[in-house]
Amino acid sequence: MRKSKIILFLFFIFSVTIVKADEGMWLPQLLQKLNESRMKSLGMKISAADIYSINKGSLKDAVVSLGGFCTAELISSKGLILTNHHCGFDAIQNHSSLENNYLRDGFWAKTNKDELPNKGLFVTFIVRIDDVTRAVMNGVTPAMNEAERQSVIDKNIAAVQRNVQKQATQKSFVRGFFEANQYYLFVTETYNDVRLVGAPPSAIGNFGKDTDNWVWPRHTGDFSMFRIYASKDNKPAEYAEGNIPYTPKRALNISLKGIKENDFTLIFGFPGRTSEYLPAVAVEQIRTVSDPAKIAIREKALTIIDNYMRKDEAIKIKYAAKYASIQNAYKKWQGEVLGLTRTNAFAKKTNYEDEFQKRVDANPIWKTEYGNLLADFKTVYNNIEPYNLARDYYTEIFSKIELFSICARLKALQITYETKGETAFAERLKNIEPDLLHVLEEYNAEVDKKVAEALMEMYVQNQDKKYVSPEVLQALETTDGNFVAFINRLYSQTSLTNADSIEALLALPAAEAVEKIKQYDAIHLFSDVQSVYQNQVQKQQNIYQAYINKLQRSYMQAQMEVMKEKKFYPDANSTMRVTYGQVKGYNPRDAVYYKFQTTLDGIMEKYIPGDYEFDVPAKLISLYKTKDYGRYGENGKMPVCFIATNHTTGGNSGSPALDAYGNLIGLNFDRVWEGTMSDINYDPSICRNIMVDIRYVLFIVDKFAGATHLIDEMKLVQAGK
Repeated sequence: MRKSKIILFLFFIFSVTIVKADEGMWLPQLLQKLNESRMKSLGMKISAADIYSINKGSLKDAVVSLGGFCTAELISSKGLILTNHHCGFDAIQNHSSLENNYLRDGFWAKTNKDELPNKGLFVTFIVRIDDVTRAVMNGVTPAMNEAERQSVIDKNIAAVQRNVQKQATQKSFVRGFFEANQYYLFVTETYNDVRLVGAPPSAIGNFGKDTDNWVWPRHTGDFSMFRIYASKDNKPAEYAEGNIPYTPKRALNISLKGIKENDFTLIFGFPGRTSEYLPAVAVEQIRTVSDPAKIAIREKALTIIDNYMRKDEAIKIKYAAKYASIQNAYKKWQGEVLGLTRTNAFAKKTNYEDEFQKRVDANPIWKTEYGNLLADFKTVYNNIEPYNLARDYYTEIFSKIELFSICARLKALQITYETKGETAFAERLKNIEPDLLHVLEEYNAEVDKKVAEALMEMYVQNQDKKYVSPEVLQALETTDGNFVAFINRLYSQTSLTNADSIEALLALPAAEAVEKIKQYDAIHLFSDVQSVYQNQVQKQQNIYQAYINKLQRSYMQAQMEVMKEKKFYPDANSTMRVTYGQVKGYNPRDAVYYKFQTTLDGIMEKYIPGDYEFDVPAKLISLYKTKDYGRYGENGKMPVCFIATNHTTGGNSGSPALDAYGNLIGLNFDRVWEGTMSDINYDPSICRNIMVDIRYVLFIVDKFAGATHLIDEMKLVQAGK
């Protein structure tokens, strides 16, 4: 009995901890007002001003947006930045060749002169964030329709931009928050000379590849290093040999102390997109209609492509990146459905809405303004459902059939010529031609035909016929409904998928090229598919979506008025955010519990010699056998990755994971599969972010790569500040 009571008590304590775990992607300039006390109760030892300040160097000055798609952080006073391997992948690939295969073998610059420039890669600092809601909303009234409202807002934003105080090297932008109920101005400074410094081989930086993607336990050393260069006066400058390493206002200290369960963690970065305040009916539509449709389409394509890749090494090479791209969202949506179902997200949202409606109905003013919001949501989501489904079928199917991707590009050239003339055609061609040739470099007609057979059948049979192209249906009639014969005929004009033929076509004068484009049956058919989508689906869907946007804005405003005890954070929109939580394992399903940390032991357990995903470099095996971990190991183990309750999403790749003192302890790179629903419904029971332990990063740089000169640049600390 005594043992049972103790277990019950511990379960209660654990449950309370879970309930109190913190979700949210918070604006850093509002932390002192909204979050500082809670963060300190979780163990944070620094202040909100240490995180964000415009008067002194703060943590925000050590965090940058990398290329507009990832996050990176400064880790030395010489402009050295750290980000994910997958964030640096394109740069690493661009510098790779058969002679210098940096993807396979890794790359480490021995001196500044050896660091490699990357055209088009940039980093952006946030200088300051200002609330400009009053100025942007000036003149906006409830009586305005959406177009009128947006027109006034656009003019006001333009005025704010004209009057903003900033230096010559700085830029600014204004972005809406809380469904366009609030607006903030961001003053930024961008550096365009960013050079590759170091990256581990893919067998470390992308260990586990597709199989381990979105999965815990994880053993990936997902990191790479770059350096920011500046003019001699430390200002932004285009690439030049005379540029010097950038001197930052702040660089992160790096902790060697390690982590333990329930430690405070803070993630700083630029998360992409979330939709946390959707009504229950919208979340349920995603779970039961939209995600399953997209999963089914991608599953068909993946099965076909995988079958060919297993049989033919040349196809495997050509389709590896495409397969990974298709599989990434496919696996993410599966996890989303699983998580929404397991945590009963619909009931959770419904209970919240019941309380919201109860409070609204009890207040005459609120009832007048917000009383019908939830009912209106149900009506409009019911109306938009078939259009959303038709949209998903169109976007998923016709982006996976590469013949139609080629058709879409050539059709765009035709339309450009017919609407804007020869000069515009020539300009558009500059972008479309290399894009087309890149598609054809990695194209196999047999694979594409099989994908088309399967997906066109889904397009025709799995949705209302009024959303299906009449020309597709007519063409099918001529083959007695035989999709194989229909597709064979569609692919019979082989010059459309031949690189030499396409190059010859695009070399013709614009008028001649357009006439030839018009002669392709596949382009003609795709034009009808596109026209049906635009006229039968997109137009009506846009009308409903505009109404949903207006309802969502009202619902956001209403929640903030009605649910006063709740602290609201804005959805992610690629602006700087802070999220905080604790190191913690989780229980993904019955009888299974995942610990918070993985080690090099797990890499060796997964090791498959010569395998594409799970091979391990010989030197890493040697270091493991001799336990040569230097000062980075812990109790005879080499920590690799860990998880915590931080609320993250795409764009947070490369974000620094900081401890209670603001020291770097890890590098964010993924989420667990069961918690990918966090974009629309964060639940602390299973939502976890995945980070590579900074000690593993240092171990690889120092002991594996021998790039000790990079370690010497960093400030390593054992504990505290």
